[in-house]
Amino acid sequence: MGQNDIMSTAEDFADQFLRVTKQYLPHVARLCLISTFLEDGIRMWFQWSEQRDYIDGTWNCGYFLASIFVFVNLFGQLSGCILVLSRNFVQYACFGLFGIIALQTIAYSILWDLKFLMRFCKTLWAQP
Repeated sequence: MGQNDIMSTAEDFADQFLRVTKQYLPHVARLCLISTFLEDGIRMWFQWSEQRDYIDGTWNCGYFLASIFVFVNLFGQLSGCILVLSRNFVQYACFGLFGIIALQTIAYSILWDLKFLMRFCKTLWAQP
């Protein structure tokens, strides 16, 4: 079997695979893009008290404000994920998810974590 035969077989297989999965690939791609937000939102649901206690302990804001923060975080992430997956108001959902990132950056003091900043800078300026 020559190299051209192998390439032809691979192209035929890829073509057949894409015909079968073409309708599902956009949904899978969107799910992959929002998977971090989905996982974080679900984790917030199951670790509600731990998240609330962490925010209260870090900011000394009381259980009520800490609970409001966790609720906004949870609701913002899950509703943004649902909107992106359903292809409704995708632009607004992405802005909302970006806002959640900004909120978490401030609330969890990520911006001032030197190890996180160095890792971010490394990925930002990494050579391909």
